[in-house]
Amino acid sequence: MDLEKITDPSFLKELDIRQLNQLADDIRKFLINNISKTGGHLSSNLGVVELSIALHYVFNSPKDKIFFDVGHQSYVHKILTGRAGQFSTLRQYKGLSGFQKRCESEHDPWEAGHSSTALSGALGMAVARDLNHENYHILPVALPVRYHYGVSAVAAFDWRCCNGWG
Repeated sequence: MDLEKITDPSFLKELDIRQLNQLADDIRKFLINNISKTGGHLSSNLGVVELSIALHYVFNSPKDKIFFDVGHQSYVHKILTGRAGQFSTLRQYKGLSGFQKRCESEHDPWEAGHSSTALSGALGMAVARDLNHENYHILPVALPVRYHYGVSAVAAFDWRCCNGWG
């Protein structure tokens, strides 16, 4: 598949399992080829290829808010939301950011660098969504190892105390 022709993740819903597996292989090759030239976070993105495809297959970004606690795990998300053609500028001056950036795409609802802010961000988004009587999913991709950090721990406690939403 020509990844540079992707404009948004809606095309995923038309693919069968064989095509989704081929897409995952194509994305891995693309990441290795591009990151070897520009630098960037390779292993953390190779580890979330199927996860990112599945999230975009099941949910409807940008209506549903998908974001990564470790912002540099968002390269696959960037490819699936139409930014593969910019990967030659990854982490370059005025190029594609190594993290999610709201000014880059409507598919980036949250900006974070390394970790531990996604749960608190998701909590705030959920409260705002509910106060505005809106209906969409909020999907912070956070690894359990990060839960014990300060902001995540507070968010987990606050989340537990809220009733009637999620």
